[in-house]
Amino acid sequence: MRRIPLSHRSHVTGFQSLPTGVTEHESALERDFVTLASFMDAGAVRTAQPLTIRFEHEGRQRRYTPDFRVIWSDGRTDIVEIKYRADLRAGWRRLRPAFAAARAWARSNGARFRIATERGIRGPRLEAAKRLLPLRGTPVDAVLAEQAITYVRARSANVGEVVDVLPTSREASLAVVWRLIARGTLVVDLTKPITAETQVTVP
Repeated sequence: MRRIPLSHRSHVTGFQSLPTGVTEHESALERDFVTLASFMDAGAVRTAQPLTIRFEHEGRQRRYTPDFRVIWSDGRTDIVEIKYRADLRAGWRRLRPAFAAARAWARSNGARFRIATERGIRGPRLEAAKRLLPLRGTPVDAVLAEQAITYVRARSANVGEVVDVLPTSREASLAVVWRLIARGTLVVDLTKPITAETQVTVP
């Protein structure tokens, strides 16, 4: 089992329970990565510190343990290092040989190595994930849901228009629309904040 060190500075240690199991994390950025990955692909399987790669650098034996392995539902496998950009810049000379070894290992094993920073993890998509992920498994009125889907399928519509067309209270309509977006039944651009003007489509 992964050892979680005592928290200090930016570290936020813990465990995150997800449909595919419990994933460990030891920083706020790792926690956000796990949240985002789970939202973008509900079937993704994440493993914390999945392997140790041994390599030689400048005549010395070294080893490197990446933060996560993610097996996506389409079969792709990513080996992922999570780093704040400031830490990446400060430690680049030391980290670069390990990252090169990880890329070579990934290529040899049908995977891809990538580095994820706050620039790629944090933003509107993560904020949407935090809001929508808890709604993914909550019940939704089947009749209202079908009305919303039928309306969107027939025309170009935005969130506000879908909410207004449903024959119930605004609060109940919003609940239906948000749950359908959370499930991916209604699709919006998650790279921008979701507002009443956000365009909605069906998959």
